[in-house]
Amino acid sequence: MILETERLRLRRLTVDDAAFVLELVTDPAFLANIGDKGVRDLEDARRFILSGPWAAGQPPGFGQLLVERKRDGAALGVCGILRRANLELTDVGCAFLPPYWRQGYATEAALAVIGYARTELGVDEIVALTAPHNLASIGLLESLGFRYQRTVKMNEHDPGTLVYG
Repeated sequence: MILETERLRLRRLTVDDAAFVLELVTDPAFLANIGDKGVRDLEDARRFILSGPWAAGQPPGFGQLLVERKRDGAALGVCGILRRANLELTDVGCAFLPPYWRQGYATEAALAVIGYARTELGVDEIVALTAPHNLASIGLLESLGFRYQRTVKMNEHDPGTLVYG
């Protein structure tokens, strides 16, 4: 376990979390708001956990964490801090399964991750990235005190990703 809040535990993803990762990254809302990660089955999910963008090339202590509810151990989503070398920035990012939306879990997890990044990892400047059409994410970011800064292209196919800082 890396972090604990009043209601949540955040820990490193392991290959044992493959079924959850498969469910999360193939959810229609994830695909629409974050994008297709090419995960189609459990083996893809295991590879993604071990060598995908949530882990590979990340400095020690960085990466996505599994967010579990304390009271029953349910896997709710992921939240973590990622170094985006191509953009020369560090961002906090979350993704939760729809049944766990609008219950304050993303806010609670993001605040814990931001605190961890600042105190344990020494990250001074933290931004957040979101799709322009993801109004729920924009609302979350603004409630956390982030404000729109600029639009960037994550890759050649990206129509534009909003940077909030």
